[in-house]
Amino acid sequence: MKKIVVIGPESTGKSSLCEQLAKHFNTYWCEEYARQYLLDNGKNYSFDELLTIAKGQLQLEEETTRKAQAENKEFVFIDTDMYVMKVWSEYVFEKCDNFILDEIVRRQYDYYFLANIDLPWTPDELREYPDEKPRIELFHMYKDILENQSTPWSLISGTGEERFEMAFKIVESIS
Repeated sequence: MKKIVVIGPESTGKSSLCEQLAKHFNTYWCEEYARQYLLDNGKNYSFDELLTIAKGQLQLEEETTRKAQAENKEFVFIDTDMYVMKVWSEYVFEKCDNFILDEIVRRQYDYYFLANIDLPWTPDELREYPDEKPRIELFHMYKDILENQSTPWSLISGTGEERFEMAFKIVESIS
């Protein structure tokens, strides 16, 4: 089973893309754990809470992956991984817990999609960075990470439908 991760700054359509791909390929997708955690516990968070969020994300990923494997699915789509936790932690707190760094090394994925910042920022109760400057900075942090690791990846741009079409064609080619 191939594990495909979608990463990128907030409000770039990661969840929507994962959901669309999972529906199209009749499989599961792992949601971003942080959203529910912050809705349940409040928008303000500490450095230590990012470790709790990271562990929750990994548990959710493992549960979703087990479900997909049990049903012999060809793919599982993952919204957010430990690279996202690393970028988030370093951007906000200028440091990252070793647990997150160790999990980055330990975990293996088959493909990454980097969601471009060409979609307009859409406000919601959890989003923090409506200004263009942090969106650009965060995007480049993700891009630098992907350029310096060995898993294949693609930049996904355009409208929601264009993003889906672009990602769909790539997933088809790696099946």
